[in-house]
Amino acid sequence: MIWLPLMGLAVGFMVTYWIVPIQLPSDWSAYLSLATLAGLDSIFGGIRAGIEGKFHDDIFLSGFAVNTILAAMLAFLGDQIGVDLFLAAVVVLGGRIFLNLSLIRRYWLTQTSMKKRMSDGA
Repeated sequence: MIWLPLMGLAVGFMVTYWIVPIQLPSDWSAYLSLATLAGLDSIFGGIRAGIEGKFHDDIFLSGFAVNTILAAMLAFLGDQIGVDLFLAAVVVLGGRIFLNLSLIRRYWLTQTSMKKRMSDGA
């Protein structure tokens, strides 16, 4: 099931850039960038869950939608009350993305090392 987050990312990029190039107001840039960051956090979390054998597509899809909408709403709320919630969310989501990427990298390096040892020993 690890393919679902990767396929969602690929389809999203294809739709956005090749099929339906959308022009949005520049005022939305903070909200959309934070929503994109939340979506990436969900994707890398889904990949990590797949590696750990804990991936569930319903949890991934609902989490992706809810996290993306919540992140955009927090940025909007921060603008309305005059507090930079955007920056706090970027720091938190960025930290989670780096954590997930480091765990994915560690798993990949461990698997590569184990395969190399097995081929050298055989």
